[in-house]
Amino acid sequence: MRRSPDGSRWIFVFYLVLLVWVPIPLGSNRSWSWALLALWTLVLALWWLAGFFRGRHAYPAVLRESWPMLLCGLLWLAYVWLHLVPLPIEVLQLLSPQAARWHIAAAAPAAIDAAPLTLDAYATLGAACRSTAYLAFFALSLILLRDRDRIRYAAYTLIASGVLQALYGALLSLQSPGDVASGTFVNRNHYAGYLTMCLSVGVGVLIASLSGERSQTWGVFFRKLMQWIITPKMALRLGLVVMVVALVLTRSRMGNSSFFISLLVTGVIGLLLAKRATKSMIILLISLVAIDVFIVGTYFGTRRVVERITQTTVESEDRDEVAGYAIDMWKDYPVFGSGPGSFPVVFPRYSGAGTQESYTHAHNDYLEFGAETGVLGLSLLGLMVATSFAAALRAQYLRRDPLMRGLSFAAMMGILALMIHSGVDFNLQIPANALTFMLLLAFAWISLYHARAEA
Repeated sequence: MRRSPDGSRWIFVFYLVLLVWVPIPLGSNRSWSWALLALWTLVLALWWLAGFFRGRHAYPAVLRESWPMLLCGLLWLAYVWLHLVPLPIEVLQLLSPQAARWHIAAAAPAAIDAAPLTLDAYATLGAACRSTAYLAFFALSLILLRDRDRIRYAAYTLIASGVLQALYGALLSLQSPGDVASGTFVNRNHYAGYLTMCLSVGVGVLIASLSGERSQTWGVFFRKLMQWIITPKMALRLGLVVMVVALVLTRSRMGNSSFFISLLVTGVIGLLLAKRATKSMIILLISLVAIDVFIVGTYFGTRRVVERITQTTVESEDRDEVAGYAIDMWKDYPVFGSGPGSFPVVFPRYSGAGTQESYTHAHNDYLEFGAETGVLGLSLLGLMVATSFAAALRAQYLRRDPLMRGLSFAAMMGILALMIHSGVDFNLQIPANALTFMLLLAFAWISLYHARAEA
């Protein structure tokens, strides 16, 4: 790795190590592991800031151009931390009558003068710390990925992490017939969500490696294709196959569906915005679907995934009931929510006796964020994602740089896949997936605003 002109080389090295580390300890979904993630990220941010104030670092233009996302992120942080501020009980009764009612009931028979918006201060403090770390990681991504080499290092590091996770999960699953792959995650669906984001970046990098030249004849095209096959780029394609095998072995219905839907939708968008689609890109997209689904999937279990989807019934799934209870919870805390992270404490008051198990999450990120943070919080999160997706979409239309187009493709595909998956699961509640998702959002802005002068 060549020395960076702004002297942040070691910060970048630890940044890459963090990318590989976060999925290893159960997706960092334990108190000690997410605390380490937050501490690690904030130390890197403070390290960079110390160098910045000493004149050793400079921030790139993309940080300034990404102000819509950063503004929404800062408003989100202020909003989350506001939930911890004790408010006069009269004010709380105006803002969140139901929260005031429960605080008063908990304090009885003693009088209470002030109370926060949240009903679980400890959980909200944890959510606030994680949110701060996620936004710091997003800003660090914009700052550190300031040249083309670093962008490639970050992308390949995430792909390598996905391949290692895929090998580990697939080997364990194949050793015990009937078991599903879950890698280092507790839940196979969250493992599938992580693999989908890694696959999105892999597909984007593969697209970026395609030649923009248009072959005059099919003979010339196939000769160039064979030359491409014997290059190191083929190793990347094999890595994608390994990740698809592991994804299929998870038997995750929406994990697999979200990957292929996002690939097809983003592929169509890419071809439409490319104006002059090359044969290479068309062949690549067709091969990704055909080879992975009909060859790899047939051998490793796509049929079982399809069977799981078709055999799903109301009797075997009670997530629809949980969604209904979560909506009832949201109705009681419509504007500000019950407090970030408070779902496990508040939800049992709304769940029915027929619920088959105790749910600590809504299995729907939209409903969980809505119930915990209200309309205001969900709107801020939605703006962060929407502005980033729009930036990637605009980059796909405006940029002609293959790397930037590949990066925007990866961002669009990954964002779309996780948004689809979030309708039936809680990937964004898993720190490893949330942090990786922030990198995808950063890729969206980098793909649009990365200057050629900084290459």
